[in-house]
This record gives sequence, structure tokens and C-alpha cells, in this order.
Amino acid sequence: MDIKQLYYFVTVSDQLSYSKAAQKLHISQPSLSNAIKNLEQEVGSPLLERNTRKMELTDAGKIFYKKAISLLSQMDMLKKEMEEVKLTGSGELIVGIIESVKHWIPKVIREYQGRYPSINIKLIEVLGGKAVKESLRKYHTHLLITNQYVHEEDIESIPLYDERLVLVLHKDHPLAHKETVSLHELESEPFIISTEGFQTREDIVTAFSIEQVTPNIKFEIERFETALTLVRENLGVTIIPENYLAESTDPSIVWKAIDSPALERTVYLMFMRNRYLAPAVQAFLGGIRRKFGRISFCFGLIKSGIIYC
Repeated sequence: MDIKQLYYFVTVSDQLSYSKAAQKLHISQPSLSNAIKNLEQEVGSPLLERNTRKMELTDAGKIFYKKAISLLSQMDMLKKEMEEVKLTGSGELIVGIIESVKHWIPKVIREYQGRYPSINIKLIEVLGGKAVKESLRKYHTHLLITNQYVHEEDIESIPLYDERLVLVLHKDHPLAHKETVSLHELESEPFIISTEGFQTREDIVTAFSIEQVTPNIKFEIERFETALTLVRENLGVTIIPENYLAESTDPSIVWKAIDSPALERTVYLMFMRNRYLAPAVQAFLGGIRRKFGRISFCFGLIKSGIIYC
């Protein structure tokens, strides 16, 4: 039994067709069929039911499929980790982020590039708890900065800082002169909110629910910048993280504190606990650690039985 056989079997199981699987694998259908038969002989049990018009996995096949998927995933991660052993002075660093980190992440990058000028940095938005976990576990990102709270054994989750969610409205809005605003005062206002699946939306909806207020949702958006463009035209009001507005100089909008303790969130740094972190990745994490000096964490590098932090 080898990796190629497992890959063939998983492909056939996904396609439920030898012809489609053979086409995808770029091999002949008879060769693929023989490979699966040899695998079944080695396992000692049929894995695919071919007696019906529709191909199906046998009970043994279903168990074997789950194990094969896990093994292939681990092999893929091993290959990526071996590639990253060489990531010292060149390569790619992929960081998952949320929009509100734009006020500080460039500063960390500037310091980092002074030490690693040849590293290409890819910043991608990763939103939603499921997406955060999948992005890390499938090695789509080296690390993540998120407002999602994830409690998993294989994921290191470190709180960086807390930030408020604040009300943003047009300077000519009747509430613009107030120092603070209550959620009750927003009940009839045209409200701009993130679409389903965003943690920010969940936080805001929860805050309204606590106050027993139903927001008048008029617009649903995916990016805070879109919300601000609507506010600039005085089409509605919105609630976004205060740090997103940290460097805003737009005179047409103002932001106000909201009298609700529920509208505060924590921003976390996350990475896989047992993943090998190349020196270039460790250096970026070190830059974040210096930025938020109150945190400390271990990189899980084990040498002679000692874990280096």
C-alpha cells in the first residue's frame, strides 16, 4: 500500500466514477481499476460496491476513505513543512487578517521587511470561525489575526488587545452632537450591518438583543469601507471597530461611543500549535510580540528535549 494508491482510491470515491477519476488523474481507466483491485486485495475487503448502477462505498470503504483522507492531509502538511524549513531568507509568508488591523499591521511589516526583504507577504481576509480553523489546519495561512474566539487543542489562541465597536454616522445626523448614544436611540435608524457569518454582525445583534431592541437593517455589507461610503451619503448609520477609524480624516463622518458594555471585542493571534514555524515566520510573530509587549508565547521548537519560547 502506498500514497499513490490512497490518492487513487480517494479520487474514485469523490467522483464515484472510474472514467471521471481516470480523467482527473490523467491515467487510463483499466490502470486505475487494477490499482483499486490490488488495494482491495491488500486490504482484504471490497471498498467499492460495483453491482449497482450507482457506485457506492462499502462499509469498509467508508472507514478506509476517512483514514485515507487523514493520511493524505498529513502527507500534504509534511511536504509543506519541509518546504518551509528552507524559508529563512526568501519565500512567502501568508497572514490572515481582519479589516481593523490596518492601523498597526503595516508598522509590523515595515520592521519585518528590514530584516527579511526577500520574503513576499500575502495578507488575506479570513472571516468566520469555521474559515479561521480551516485556514490554519489546511495550511492556507501561517498565522491569523482575528476577532473570532477559537478554543481548540491544536490551535494556539493568544489575546492581543480589546477594542470597542462604535457608532458611525454622518456629521449632519441629529445624533451627531451627542457624546454617547444608546441602542434604543438607533431602533428606527436605517442600519448598515455586516452580512451573515461575520463575527461583528453577531456581536452587534447580541448587543441589540440584550437591550431588547430590534435594529432596522436597511443595508448588509461585507466590508467596513462599503459601510462608510453609505454613511458618507447619509443613507444610514453603522457600528464598526474603533481601530478601523484610527487614521480617518474624513470630515463628513463622526463616530460616537455607544452605551453598551456588550460592544467590545478581543482581537486574537492564532497559529497551529504543532506546526513547524520557520525562522521567517517566527520573526514575524516576534514583531507582533514586541508590538503588544504584554503577551508571550512559545514557538514549539524542540531541541534536545527543550521547548524554546
